[in-house]
Amino acid sequence: QVQFVESGGGLVQPGESLRLSCAAFGNIFSINVMGWYRQAPGKERELVADIRQSGTTNYADSVKGRFTITIDNGKNTAYLQMNSLKPEDTAVYYCNVKGRVGILRTQITAWGQGTQVTVSS
Repeated sequence: QVQFVESGGGLVQPGESLRLSCAAFGNIFSINVMGWYRQAPGKERELVADIRQSGTTNYADSVKGRFTITIDNGKNTAYLQMNSLKPEDTAVYYCNVKGRVGILRTQITAWGQGTQVTVSS
């Protein structure tokens, strides 16, 4: 019921920047939270950052001060600006949406297909 268009991943050197975007489409009634999780090889998926419709944000300690998440509520689109990237930021980044869909306003959690971010010299 929710489709995503994700963009912005790639290969960068340590210290460089990337900007991820995630647009959610479909029979969306409302979005409560949008965010990104990441999963590195051999590790569990972890929260990177999320943002509520109100604008309240939440960040993993490892990215505080380097990453900034914003949301365009009118477009159901979130952005993750990632600065001062480190090799340990290398992972697949998954967009996540928590909200309500359909005429019944069913509460859902939906995931994007993921985008690779690689930080290497």
